[in-house]
Amino acid sequence: MADDRQNTDLDSRIAAARAAEEARSSAGPQPSKGYGQGSRVLMELIGAPLGGGIVGWALDHWLGTSPWLLLTFLALAIIVAFRNIYRISKERAE
Repeated sequence: MADDRQNTDLDSRIAAARAAEEARSSAGPQPSKGYGQGSRVLMELIGAPLGGGIVGWALDHWLGTSPWLLLTFLALAIIVAFRNIYRISKERAE
């Protein structure tokens, strides 16, 4: 009689553990909004100065005003990147 009760209790505990593991593994890790914000900041830090530098270099090469347009567009791109990063940082990460 005691063995039947222990087997039933053990079986129910095993079934509960399997169900909990299945629920945990099926959900999978979901990236949080903070991870997305970090990726956006990284892209701003890389993309804006790179784009400004390329546009400035191309215009300098085409117009023969080297290095003034490169420096101007690079400075503007950095300013815009930091402004966008500031805006991203004001968003609430959940």
